[in-house]
Amino acid sequence: MNKGVLTKIKQGFKTFRPSEKKVAQYILENPEEVIRLSIMELAMKCNTSEASIIRFCRTLSLKGYQELKLSLSHDISKEEKKTRIIHEVIEADDTTEKILEKISIGSIKAIEDTKKVLNIDSLNKAIEAIDKAKRIYIFSAGASSVVALDAQYKFARINIPVFMYFDSHMQLTSSVHLTSEDVAIGISNSGRTKDVIKALEIAKRRGATTICITQYGQSPILNVSDIILFTANVENNFRSGAMASRIAQLNIIDSIFIGVACKRYDEVIKCLEVTREVVKDKQL
Repeated sequence: MNKGVLTKIKQGFKTFRPSEKKVAQYILENPEEVIRLSIMELAMKCNTSEASIIRFCRTLSLKGYQELKLSLSHDISKEEKKTRIIHEVIEADDTTEKILEKISIGSIKAIEDTKKVLNIDSLNKAIEAIDKAKRIYIFSAGASSVVALDAQYKFARINIPVFMYFDSHMQLTSSVHLTSEDVAIGISNSGRTKDVIKALEIAKRRGATTICITQYGQSPILNVSDIILFTANVENNFRSGAMASRIAQLNIIDSIFIGVACKRYDEVIKCLEVTREVVKDKQL
């Protein structure tokens, strides 16, 4: 069963085709009713065709309408059993305590929703690819570069060569030297960052395994990625760059890092010990 389908519909709504948006809107407004409707009845309610509903199911990586109804039923029952996390807009006159509370709730929601839209098989494939890779290159821009740098630091601690450059020209020039033994990771919250997409495209042509970390929905970066790792997107009115989304990206990086570390447990423990020892005299 494909869990988190309501979250996927909310997250991907802006990227759906017009006919899919009709179906999505009706489901979001009437999830309990949809469970009891036949595909013909839903098509009539949405003023669309049965074929459009089937295409919509495939967009959500569902096998068909029956799986959509089963997934909706599962989501509704889960929502009834837990307290809903509500992300609020930050107001200009909010107290510091209120700002902290709202930012924290947004971060928690980003992680919870990312668990629903992230495909575990894809995460496993990313861990396997990085574990076997000769070199890792990470392409990013803006706030996503903070996540790329974090990944570089983490993997350096366990002796896995990771390269990231803040300069977009260096990213492009380095991508032409990748081989089938390498992995290229593109981090773009929107999935539409031109330089990141171009670098991934070149890396893919060179035979490297390409991985993208991007928000759920249709975007150009998916076309140049062998492995897709979706994050959830949580907006707020002060969002000039990735805020809660950055937390979701970091959570995926941590999951990959620990996944690779578990595969190399004995080796990793030794690496962490020696790296911890070498920087110990830097502490007071």
